[in-house]
Amino acid sequence: MCVNSTEWSASSIHYFSGKKQKPKRSRVQVHRLAWRKRNGGKNMELRNLKLYMENMSILEENEKLRKKANLLHQENLALMTEFQKKFSQLDRVSTTLN
Repeated sequence: MCVNSTEWSASSIHYFSGKKQKPKRSRVQVHRLAWRKRNGGKNMELRNLKLYMENMSILEENEKLRKKANLLHQENLALMTEFQKKFSQLDRVSTTLN
């Protein structure tokens, strides 16, 4: 089958024109966009502010817990050292008695 040059160029212009077709949006996306337009984005700003404040409080709590964990780790190391000293002394006493 032979295609003449005018047919090919007319169809190829449409195909290769570089224009992108608009993606089809689901009804949910369209509904969300319409809701945003109606509310003027103020609800979104308020929601963003609330999430920011919640994030800051989580970060503060995380820092407190990190400091507490560090103190507990240091205490654990000190207790382990004390424990090892006591058992090493008991081992020395028991070996001298035998």
